[in-house]
Amino acid sequence: MCTAGVVDGGAGATTGGADAADNSGAAPAPSSTALNPPQVSISMNEPENLKPPAKSNFRRYLQWILAPVLTAISGLILYYQGPWYGVATLYAALISILLVRPGWRWFYIAAVTTPRDTVALFAYIRVLLFIKRQERKNLNIGDIFESNVARQPDKLAIVSESQQWTFRQVNEHSNRVANVFHSHGYKKGDVVGLLLENRAEFVATWLGLSKIGVITPLINTNLRGASLQHSITVGQCTALIYGASFRSAVMDIAKDLPAHVGLYQFNDESNQEVVASEGLSQGLAQQLNGLLETAAKDKVAAGASRADHHDKLVYIYTSGTTGLPKAAVITHSRYFFIAAGIHYTLGFKDQDVFYTPLPLYHTAGGVMSMGQALLFGSTVVIRKKFSASGYFSDCARFQCTVGQYIGEMARYILATPSAPHDRNHQVRMVFGNGLRPQIWPQFVERFGIRKVGEFYGATEGNANIMNNDSTVGAIGFISRILPQIYPISIIKADPHTGEPLRNSQGLCERCEADEPGVFVGKIVRGNPCREFLGYVDQKASSKKVVHDVFSKGDMAFISGDLLVADERGYLYFKDRTGDTFRWKGENVSTSEVEAQLSNLAGYKDVIVYGVSIPNTEGRAGMAAIYDPTREVNVSQLGVELAKSLPNYARPQFLRFLRKIDLTGTFKLRKVELQQQGFNPEIIDDELFYAQPDGVYAPLTPSVYERIVRNELRF
Repeated sequence: MCTAGVVDGGAGATTGGADAADNSGAAPAPSSTALNPPQVSISMNEPENLKPPAKSNFRRYLQWILAPVLTAISGLILYYQGPWYGVATLYAALISILLVRPGWRWFYIAAVTTPRDTVALFAYIRVLLFIKRQERKNLNIGDIFESNVARQPDKLAIVSESQQWTFRQVNEHSNRVANVFHSHGYKKGDVVGLLLENRAEFVATWLGLSKIGVITPLINTNLRGASLQHSITVGQCTALIYGASFRSAVMDIAKDLPAHVGLYQFNDESNQEVVASEGLSQGLAQQLNGLLETAAKDKVAAGASRADHHDKLVYIYTSGTTGLPKAAVITHSRYFFIAAGIHYTLGFKDQDVFYTPLPLYHTAGGVMSMGQALLFGSTVVIRKKFSASGYFSDCARFQCTVGQYIGEMARYILATPSAPHDRNHQVRMVFGNGLRPQIWPQFVERFGIRKVGEFYGATEGNANIMNNDSTVGAIGFISRILPQIYPISIIKADPHTGEPLRNSQGLCERCEADEPGVFVGKIVRGNPCREFLGYVDQKASSKKVVHDVFSKGDMAFISGDLLVADERGYLYFKDRTGDTFRWKGENVSTSEVEAQLSNLAGYKDVIVYGVSIPNTEGRAGMAAIYDPTREVNVSQLGVELAKSLPNYARPQFLRFLRKIDLTGTFKLRKVELQQQGFNPEIIDDELFYAQPDGVYAPLTPSVYERIVRNELRF
């Protein structure tokens, strides 16, 4: 939905379900660059066979000749002149060979990137040692957290607008949860879903369940209807804990859930005791609050099972590349790697105070930030919903030293009017993903941020990277000196389908500098840094693995994202491939939206795709509906979409087609529609756009111009 003027709320699904952000003021109008083109044009031509350009073999032949000759000379000098002269000659010979191939430029690149790579290498070693230490002792997340509780029981662990929980309080609540569900017969390997807003009990609940080996799917609070039901069933939940504020959503699907799924309602506010009785009075759910009050808080019952280091911890839902939400597997070891990886790479300190307004059911907020409290004893400040105007005022109020962002957040914050707290805070670093290079310099200058840690990664993937030196626009890097240490690559692929292009040997080829391609990460079984755990659904997992990458038999996780690397190895995001686009920090699956929308539109043909909006991160959803006689009631459609789809998945634009084109295989043509966008000057069909209240209004040329001028924001 678009917004005009000042709205202080959440930033879409990125932050837990608010429809709009505080967009007062005007963000700088960036010019188009190679990293952020205003429109992406995708060719539908079939890719040609992969034929690398012809290269001269002169350097290779010269190197073959020089190598034995210089080696022989070095050996003679070593024999006749002694070891010191021999070693010096051998070193000079090696330099000579390298000057021939790859050439002097390699030395220059090595010189300018060595400081960056050295810092990253030491951080990587510290991560590996940290993980190996926990693995050797077979420790889980609860074990490390309890050691922090013993060391600093009265230190604040989780803080919000309405809560201040110490490490002792979090531990006591988690023990109560563990004992309640142990007494109800839940054991290691069982699955109990969690649908709860951002609050201290969210973390303490899944932590408590993990203490008895129970796996907790962290369910997106924006989901409703079929999507919510699917998330519960695909996670193979045997029970669901839900906050009273979500009781209506749960009761709507309660009778359609498998009979064995137990429901536990948690009244997250004291005044909900009376009003939140739906489901309880019908005998469909149990009241969790009363059970927790009578449970032991000091320790977990002696007979309870215990999770091992490599056991499953939580499921985090992601749309992946196609279909309904998928449950990505996060083990205890994987949680260690993600939280420790960013801790050591970005130089976090145990005494840091972290601020995250992100939803805790996602990896960014729930693992990267919250992991700093659980594993390293830091304090984490959370917020129920993101507020642009409240971001740095919160940081100042709670004396935060590290802030987290995602997607559009930075732009919303930058668009707020100047305020005293812009620089009157203690934030030394911000980290996240989605800070556009066009506003990066203005953001750090206005708010006095000394370091930005931009990262990239997929919850289910192993190709995770970080920008450790605040290079503007970069999402990470590949070492040009020792790329084998962290085996990630950009391979040549079809820009539309994302399918790898293969050479005559049937193998993939790495892209050259400044050549976009698909990002992949080598899979190494048993290595927590290189393992691909995938989804609960193994069939879905197999679609994210590509075989025979650089040698026969090897495997890699394929991200589905187009990245490009510059000469120094810095990586930049280009676009997403396939039928998934990113909006408000969430991956939107077009196939799911098409299915829902087609049902609501009387089973008409529907095409959903992402379109670029000037000065806006990601792609907004647009739906083209084949309705030549105009039978669809647009007003009613908007109401029904609000009930059936999360706000980030609802189309921002509607187009009613008078005719429709099919491919030779009877598939709807999408690319041509995507290229046309939502410009009424070049489209004869009726166009509508979503207003802040969710109601669709006609998209006229004057409205289009306001969108282009950034006067209407989405």
